[in-house]
Amino acid sequence: MKIARFSHDNAINYGVLDGTDLVVLDGDPMFAGYNPTGERVPLENATLLAPVIPRSKVVAVGRNYHDHAKEMGGEVPDEPLLFLKPNTSVIGPHDAIVLPELSDRVEHEGELAIVIGSIARNVPAKDAASVVFGYTAANDVTARDLQRKDPQWTRAKGFDTFCPLGPVIETEFTPTEGTIETRVNGEVRQNGSLADMIHSVGTIVEYASAVFTLLPGDVILTGTPAGVGPLASGDTVEVEISNIGILSNPVA
Repeated sequence: MKIARFSHDNAINYGVLDGTDLVVLDGDPMFAGYNPTGERVPLENATLLAPVIPRSKVVAVGRNYHDHAKEMGGEVPDEPLLFLKPNTSVIGPHDAIVLPELSDRVEHEGELAIVIGSIARNVPAKDAASVVFGYTAANDVTARDLQRKDPQWTRAKGFDTFCPLGPVIETEFTPTEGTIETRVNGEVRQNGSLADMIHSVGTIVEYASAVFTLLPGDVILTGTPAGVGPLASGDTVEVEISNIGILSNPVA
């Protein structure tokens, strides 16, 4: 089931994608369930928004693909390498990624994102699916020059607009299946298999929930395959995950 958050007629709603229509729900299905209002909105008449705004945090995992760890010149971590992005970095489909004046090298990182659906603390890997609401596509935009300069990554990863999410949340998704592809102006930059993640979704949820409580609406970015590269003003970057959709953003 594909869940969208969208604006239409000066209102923000949630809906279930049904063909070319959105079946409007009477609230956020994460909290209100799947209760249709009876209204249908053609997808072409809706403006898709970030499908979730994290209530507290975006958790991200670094170097979670062997080929990406190699291209970054680092060792593969024995345990998930966690960092945080503020929820103010989140934008939706077709919103602009704004290049900050403080950086001369901003890069894309297409990723699969986990959307947490219930309060999660010390969740065993085998039970991870019970706290996952669904999955969406993400772009862990990174100021690479600042990442290399700073001893920790908060500044490099945390600028406003540095966490595009979308276009929808897919609630019926197998994270070990499918592919992820990132394109800039139509040129393929990244193309990887989700099965190549070093640390699985279950392992990541277990590890993160042992550190801090995950809240409904929190998002976990699961890492990026090789092929990260620069973005320039005027570019359009797309992250496509099979069975989820295409997250497209202009760069300004």
